[in-house]
Amino acid sequence: MYKLSLCAVLAVGLFSSLSEAKQSGVAIANKPNVIYILADDLGYGDIKSFNPESRLNTKHIDRLASEGIRFTDMHTNSSVCTPTRYGLLTGRYAWRSPLKRGVVNGHDTALISDDTPTIGKFLQQHAYNTALVGKWHLGMDWSWKKGKKPSPDGRWVDFQKPIANGPVTRGFDTYFGISASLNMAPHVYIEQDRVINNELTFLADKKAIKKAGLVSAKPGWRDSQFIQSEVMGTLFDKSIEWIGQRAKEKSPFFLYLPLNAPHSPIVPIEPFKDKSKLSPHGDFTLEMDHHVGRLMAALKTLNIDDNTIVIFTADNGVSPMAKLAPMQVKGHYSSGLYRGLKGSLYEGGHRVPFIVRWPSVIKAGQVSDFHISITDFYATMADILGQPLSQNEAPDSVSFYPELRGERRNDLARGGVVYHSDAGFYSIRHGQWKLILHEGAGSRRNNPKDTPIKNPAEMQLFDMESDPAETVNLYQSHPEKVNELMALLSDLIKRGRTRQGQTMNNDAPYGSKPWVGIEALKLSRDDLNMTSQ
Repeated sequence: MYKLSLCAVLAVGLFSSLSEAKQSGVAIANKPNVIYILADDLGYGDIKSFNPESRLNTKHIDRLASEGIRFTDMHTNSSVCTPTRYGLLTGRYAWRSPLKRGVVNGHDTALISDDTPTIGKFLQQHAYNTALVGKWHLGMDWSWKKGKKPSPDGRWVDFQKPIANGPVTRGFDTYFGISASLNMAPHVYIEQDRVINNELTFLADKKAIKKAGLVSAKPGWRDSQFIQSEVMGTLFDKSIEWIGQRAKEKSPFFLYLPLNAPHSPIVPIEPFKDKSKLSPHGDFTLEMDHHVGRLMAALKTLNIDDNTIVIFTADNGVSPMAKLAPMQVKGHYSSGLYRGLKGSLYEGGHRVPFIVRWPSVIKAGQVSDFHISITDFYATMADILGQPLSQNEAPDSVSFYPELRGERRNDLARGGVVYHSDAGFYSIRHGQWKLILHEGAGSRRNNPKDTPIKNPAEMQLFDMESDPAETVNLYQSHPEKVNELMALLSDLIKRGRTRQGQTMNNDAPYGSKPWVGIEALKLSRDDLNMTSQ
C-alpha cells in the first residue's frame, strides 16, 4: 500500500535542492522547488486563516499562511473539478478546450491534447524533475478489448496494455494516483502508465460495491488493496518519499499534489472521525490539514524548505455533499460570507483559499487582495525563472510574481477574469464589477444559507467592493457596465487568449454537443474562432 514511515523517508538525506543551471545560455541561480497542493471541494470558509469564524482548527494550513502570503481574492477558472485542473496545468481557460461544460469520467479520453503546452513540460525544459501524485481527472486513453466499446464503468478495459496520453506524456516524469474522483471507476492506483493490479474485481452493482467496502462509488473495477480511506495518506506518503529522493539528487523539482479530499466520498481515517465535532466534512478537512503538516515537517528536516515554494489551494468551492445545513446550524459556513457553492458562478463556487510560502523570497504574514486566477500559475513560474512565454503558451495566464515580492497592484492590472459554471455558463469580472450571464448563476446547486437576491433579472451585475456577498443585482440600473463587460468577454472569447499576442483558436466542442452559455453575447460561429472537428 506504499506506506512508508516518515523516519525512513527523512533518512534519505539532508541535502539542499538549490542549484545553478543554464537554460538557453542564461544562468539561473537557485531555482526554487515547487509543491502545488490542490484540495478538492474545499470552501473558502473552511480554513480559519481565511475565515476567523470557521469551526475547524486547520493549524498546519494556517501556519503556511502565517509564514507566507495569503491571497483573499483568488479564483478558479471553473467551479468544478476537471476544467479547473485543465486551466491550472495549461494556463488556458478550459472552455476553450472541447469540454464546454461538466467534467470527464475515469475512463474518458485525454482532454489535454499532445500539442498543448503544460506547466509540467515547461518546467521539464528548465531542468526540473516533475511528478504528479494524486487525482488526475483530465482523461487518458485506455485500451479496450477487441470488438468492445468504451464505457464509463470500464468493463472491457484491456489492463495488459499501457494507458496512453496520461500524465507521463503531459509533462510529468513520475505519476502515481487515481484517474478521477474517488467515487469514480476504476477504483485502482495507477503508476506511470499502468494500473497496479494485485487482484482486480469488477463491481457491477450497488450490492457488490457495498460488499467491497466502497462508499458512494460507481460500478467498475477495483483492486483488492484499494481502500478509499487510505488514499489520501498514501498520496502524502508517496509525495514525501519522492521529495526525499529529489533532495538527495540536489536538483530542482515540481510536485503537483491534487488530493481526493475533502471531496466525497468523505472517508476520514479512524483517528479523525468526530475530531472536528462538526461533521465528516470537517473531520476529512482536519485529516488533510494533518498530512500537510507532515509534508512541511519533511521539508524542514530535509533542509529544503527555505527555497521551496509551497502553494495550497482548492479546485472549487465546497460541495453540497458536505451537507452544509447541519454545519450551518452549528455556526460553520464553508463558503464564509460568500453566496453559492461548487458549480455556481457566485463567489462560493470559485473563490478559494490561496497560500504561497517561499521563505527565501516572501516575507511572513503577507496578505494580498489582488484578483488572480488559478490559470496564472504558469505565467508566474515563467516570470520567476526569467523565461519568456511563447505565443501559444498559457494564453490566459498573467504573472502574480510582483505580489510575491511585495508589490501591491490595482485589480485592473490583471485585466478581466472569466469564471465558468458546471452547466457551462459564464461570468466575468473586471475591477470591482462582476457580471453573471445567467439568472441562476449557471447551476442548480444552492447554498442553504443564501437568501433571495434583490432585483432578480435574466443577468446579474454586482459591485464586489460594496457588496461582496452578492445581495443586490445592479443589472438594470447600470446598463453601461453590463455592455462594457459583455464586450470584454466577447473580445476574450474571439481572441482566443487573455494576455497580449496573436489571435488563437478555441477548440470545437466534443461531438455534436453545442457550445452553451454564449447565447447572450450573440456571437457567430466565425466569432468563436473554433477549430474544425
